[in-house]
Amino acid sequence: MSKKIAVLITDDFEDSEFTSPAEAFKLAGHQVITIEKQAGKTVKGKQGEAAVAIDRAIDDVTPGEFDALLLPGGYSPDQLRGDERFVTFTRDFVNGGKPVFAICHGPQLLISADVIRGRKLTAVKPIVVDVKNAGGEFYDQEVVVDNEQLVT
Repeated sequence: MSKKIAVLITDDFEDSEFTSPAEAFKLAGHQVITIEKQAGKTVKGKQGEAAVAIDRAIDDVTPGEFDALLLPGGYSPDQLRGDERFVTFTRDFVNGGKPVFAICHGPQLLISADVIRGRKLTAVKPIVVDVKNAGGEFYDQEVVVDNEQLVT
């Protein structure tokens, strides 16, 4: 059964942290829906390898429309967490109990959404202190799955 995967993304995302998961989701028959401030806009990866057309604007979506959430890293999550609409979307999504995939710097949105207290996760080294300060249990591993919901 096809699932709808929401992706919160903006300029300077880490190219492969979007393109690889998006390709895998699509090959598995799922729909990948990119979300930013403005639909129709094109955002570019920080390596200059990927350009992504934005499908939907944040003001036009709700977490209830989607089955899972992907938060690619790079500078994208740090930029998006400055906008309360993306933080609220992330918080509501996590609180809804649906799967969330956060790569590298992706947990920055989870930190701002205040949803990692007592949760197990991994992240890129520069934000480890932020994870710990937000009450997350940091594990220095390639992949960490918490409560069959949060995959980092």
